[in-house]
Amino acid sequence: MLGYRDSDLTLSLKIVVSGGFGVGKTTLVGAVSEITPLRTEETLTEAGIGTDNLTGIAQKSATTVAMDFGRITLRSGHEVQMAHDVQLLLFGTPGQERFWFMWDDLAKGAVGAVVLADTRRLADCFAAIEFFENRRLPFLVALNQFPDARPHTEHKVRAALGVSSSVPVVSCDARNRASSRDVLTALVSHALHRAQLVPSA
Repeated sequence: MLGYRDSDLTLSLKIVVSGGFGVGKTTLVGAVSEITPLRTEETLTEAGIGTDNLTGIAQKSATTVAMDFGRITLRSGHEVQMAHDVQLLLFGTPGQERFWFMWDDLAKGAVGAVVLADTRRLADCFAAIEFFENRRLPFLVALNQFPDARPHTEHKVRAALGVSSSVPVVSCDARNRASSRDVLTALVSHALHRAQLVPSA
């Protein structure tokens, strides 16, 4: 079972949005959410100096300390190949290592995950990729297009991250609703495809 039905018309699925510190998880959830997103952000302080890597994101002033939450509906037939509309419940994870202990609870019951990546700091998403690989949770890698990031081919990124050809790698602008929505649509299609290939226990 991939989710639960709120009604005869909507199937609800839990999705995790993960990745390194400052990669755009809160931004993506906020860009697509149909409701006012729940955010648990705190102001960065001097206590994080030497712990939080601000390379490439020096303007960042706040960080998620628990989770982000948002909701979006994908329409059947048009956006997802299903008989029902799909309501995605989006849970954004905190990026800093000291908050990784929350990831297990946030991922519980999820059908898939988006791993946001910054090509200027690809190593920052290794932990998220390993986390979902170890739990056999379908995921895709979404390359957030920061203005000063150099373009890289999918082949180079895939090789650098060590992900198999079965893991989708897509580009996006986490600030843009349509672009972020496309990422979520691609993830749902990937998760449904994986579910059909994996035999039930």
